[in-house]
Amino acid sequence: MEEDKATGSRITRKIDIRLVPMLCALYLTAYLDRTNIGNAKLLNLEKDLKMPSNGYNTAVWVFFPTFFVMEVPSNILMTHSKIPPNWWLGVSMTTLGIVTMCQGFVTTPGQLYACRAIMGIFEGSLGPAAALMMGSYYRRHEFPIRYACFTTSALIGGSFSSFLAYAINFMDGTRGISSWRWIFILEGLFNIFVALLAIVVLPRFPAESKFLTLNEKEILLHRLSVERGDEAESFKGQPWIEFLLDWQTWVNIVIYFGAAGKWGIRFPLIIVGPTLCTIGWSIQLAQVNPPGVRYFSLYLIAAGAFAQLPLLVAWLSANTVGRPKKAVVHALQLGFGNSANFVSANVFIKQEAPKYKTGFKAGLIITVVGLFAACVMEFLLIRKNKAADAREEIGEEEKKMVGNDGTRFRYTL
Repeated sequence: MEEDKATGSRITRKIDIRLVPMLCALYLTAYLDRTNIGNAKLLNLEKDLKMPSNGYNTAVWVFFPTFFVMEVPSNILMTHSKIPPNWWLGVSMTTLGIVTMCQGFVTTPGQLYACRAIMGIFEGSLGPAAALMMGSYYRRHEFPIRYACFTTSALIGGSFSSFLAYAINFMDGTRGISSWRWIFILEGLFNIFVALLAIVVLPRFPAESKFLTLNEKEILLHRLSVERGDEAESFKGQPWIEFLLDWQTWVNIVIYFGAAGKWGIRFPLIIVGPTLCTIGWSIQLAQVNPPGVRYFSLYLIAAGAFAQLPLLVAWLSANTVGRPKKAVVHALQLGFGNSANFVSANVFIKQEAPKYKTGFKAGLIITVVGLFAACVMEFLLIRKNKAADAREEIGEEEKKMVGNDGTRFRYTL
């Protein structure tokens, strides 16, 4: 099927307009709902609820077990043809907004913990779903920049959340409600609005999409087929054990736990992130003077961590074939990877302030392990590609990943 440049660009542009901004808006609001408890703490949350000394840490980490547990089943359910992704995500995020609002009406720490745990159930669907949807519409070289935009939206939300909390603080006492309660209520309402909009705006998977013309849909499906080969669309008859035991997924999880599309490579760019983090953690652990140096090291840690995350998701997506397997491995990657938040919520011990040796030591160790895992991943992928070049060790999965033009699949390095 012929695809001229103008037509191809038009299709990609239509997908960009329909898919990326809406997913970014969902992630921005969801991230606000996840992290606004920090601003609520500053506005007397702990005092009003008479929380114990470790109560705030409990409220933070109790979110993550349910968040992690729900990621794989959520992606499987969303992928089922009877549950369109726009409805699945829209309803999940609407419920998240409702539970966020409920935090504004709690009267005991236990009620707050329960709300946080329930929030994890519904927010757990978003990250893997976004990776799956983008991976279903975009080719390997198109995916990274789009997913980077998605992850950046969380940083944008985090950057103005404090300003939003400052403004909401002026509502303290309005209708007899404390300002920290207004934070949960108003930001939850905003999430509900965006989620309902997502039901209308987000498309279904490519084969069922309605925003493309029939000709555009055929060109898109052909374009994806040429690159990926015979991708399975159904979960029926899929080798689940192979999905769960795939070494690629687990090595990638280790890297993600610890922390360029145009060139078709990932590894050289990915290792920049953990390298920056290693320098930053080392400076903090050594308590280097003057304090300005330690302050600068926090920028190194943040930049290194967030720079590598979208690349890791893109790397795994580029080297995974079939929607069912992508649904599982992305959920595993993001679920296990984000479980690092459970660690971080418990290793920065209040009694160790301001040096936090346990926290900084844990960060350094995890980052170094992730850097080592990235090197292992690159080494193994190079071996697989060399074996393919020599027409050796071609497994069943690689045989499926042969494009319609007869080219053999090669792993992205």
